[in-house]
Amino acid sequence: MKNHKVVASLEEAIRLSGLKDGMTVSFHHHLRNGDHVLNMVMEAIAQMGIHDLTVNASSLFDIHAPLLRHIENGVVTHLKTNYMSGGIGRAISAGILADPVEFRTHGGRPSDIELGRTPIDVAFIAAPTADPMGNCTGKYGKSACGSLGYAIPDAMNAQKVVVVTDNLAAYPLTDWSIPEIYVDYVVAVDAIGDPAGIVSGTTRITRDPVGLVMADRAAQVIRHSGLLKDGFSFQTGAGGASLAAAKYLRDIMLREKIHGSFGSGGITGYLVDMLNDGCFEALMDVQCFDLKAVESIRTNPRHHEISASHYASPSARSAVVDSLDVVILGATEIDTDFNVNVHTDSNGSIMGGSGGHSDTAAGAKLSMIIAPMFRARLPIITDRVKCISTPGRDIDVLVTQGGIAVNPKNQELLLRLKDAGLPVVDIHDLKEMVERTTGTPAPVREGGRVVANVIYRDGTLLDTIRSVPAK
Repeated sequence: MKNHKVVASLEEAIRLSGLKDGMTVSFHHHLRNGDHVLNMVMEAIAQMGIHDLTVNASSLFDIHAPLLRHIENGVVTHLKTNYMSGGIGRAISAGILADPVEFRTHGGRPSDIELGRTPIDVAFIAAPTADPMGNCTGKYGKSACGSLGYAIPDAMNAQKVVVVTDNLAAYPLTDWSIPEIYVDYVVAVDAIGDPAGIVSGTTRITRDPVGLVMADRAAQVIRHSGLLKDGFSFQTGAGGASLAAAKYLRDIMLREKIHGSFGSGGITGYLVDMLNDGCFEALMDVQCFDLKAVESIRTNPRHHEISASHYASPSARSAVVDSLDVVILGATEIDTDFNVNVHTDSNGSIMGGSGGHSDTAAGAKLSMIIAPMFRARLPIITDRVKCISTPGRDIDVLVTQGGIAVNPKNQELLLRLKDAGLPVVDIHDLKEMVERTTGTPAPVREGGRVVANVIYRDGTLLDTIRSVPAK
């Protein structure tokens, strides 16, 4: 056996992998909107004349727009993902792809890979640092992204695995995210991505007064929920209002000397600060959002890298989301049954995806939506969302600047918040309040063809998304 797996080019790795028409290739999204690897690989595949492929990518961003050309040319005929930004989403909504996209969740995707429902023929792993045998990590290198959690299930289950790196280190790379035992080939390239698009220099809390009101109320909901005590566990996103809520929560925890157990999910510098301040014992990290998080996972042994399966798989024996006390989530729209849409915009055009939304909502004891009452004069609350991304049975509370609506299923929380004097409002009344300002929006006319199937974390069909006219 030769003492390395390095091959001269992507084309050679693709040829050696045995990739043929009709197979499935996979990619991960830790390089986010700075990723070059998906585009490089798909261009090489197209030049080799391979067609009719399924692309299974954990998420797709606007930088991946060249994928649309490969769809038009028949190189790609099927698409599976957990999230899709608006640039690609608009083309999919207009009907560029003959068969519907399959949307999964961050937990449902690894589950279906591991159960054999969505097998992968060749996985391409973008690795900021790798050695010649394929041990690789995201913690080091000019393209460092931190955790490689979403790539781990692909590496463990694909028939062939190709690591693509722009920092080839000496063997053995001991601080690996993915070990060599799963890797077949290694390709060194000049750049796997643009660091400016991979992680933010810093993630920032909102300065918007409305956002700060919502953030403060969100922290007060948590404070009075009965869950904020020693051992508390927490997840929030990287949006400005969510980060502000984390800051207010940190202040409460420090003031009241509450020592939590862990923070989880996509990790930001604010959660790193909470770890370092003693608010949490550990961070469970499937994705880093900013440079402080990357530095922390590289240097702090209490900041743990976890796979997407460990994070949220419903078929795992247990997952981190099953131990969550509170998660703060966003919404494009929410209906009076507390169903949440994060897949489409107000016109029904694809511009997002569940990611870990429905995984964490299902697992957490308290699932909170924080969102303004309206955006661009369009109300966020509706009678029925255009797409159910997360079912209302898994949502406990909606926090807006106009009041706090509690799902009637959680009577204990309703009573706790009323007793605390917080501005609790029935969601139907909140909807009417919003429409007095915005008016009632005209119904959106749906297209005739299903362009996407939204698959719940357990593999069942949750909803469908229909086409909209191209603009």
